[in-house]
Amino acid sequence: MQLGAFSISLAVKDLAASRAFYEKLGFKEFGGNASQNWLIMKNGDHVVGLFQGMFEKNMLTFNPGWDQGAKPLDGFTDVREIQRQLKEQGVALASEADETTTGPASIIVIDPDGNPVLIDQHL
Repeated sequence: MQLGAFSISLAVKDLAASRAFYEKLGFKEFGGNASQNWLIMKNGDHVVGLFQGMFEKNMLTFNPGWDQGAKPLDGFTDVREIQRQLKEQGVALASEADETTTGPASIIVIDPDGNPVLIDQHL
């Protein structure tokens, strides 16, 4: 199971304040849209997503098909295959991908401590 790029997605209260804080830690804007209340910040291979008003909790995020620079990988495990494998292992999904589709899709699982894990495929 290849999960792709990893980042932490933070549910922030004040996007500008969070951006300023992470810039002090050496992160630079990598993507997103501040006018839509979300930014992706990067420091080397480390990626932090800042999302104001989009979800309640911080979550771990994996992007099948992308490397840490959001560049497409030659081969990867499709999110629907990851979903199938997780179901076979008895992992409950909080959100499922439509298995009749191809391309972009996402799933969410919740770890034993209640932390959401987003597997978000953009390709």
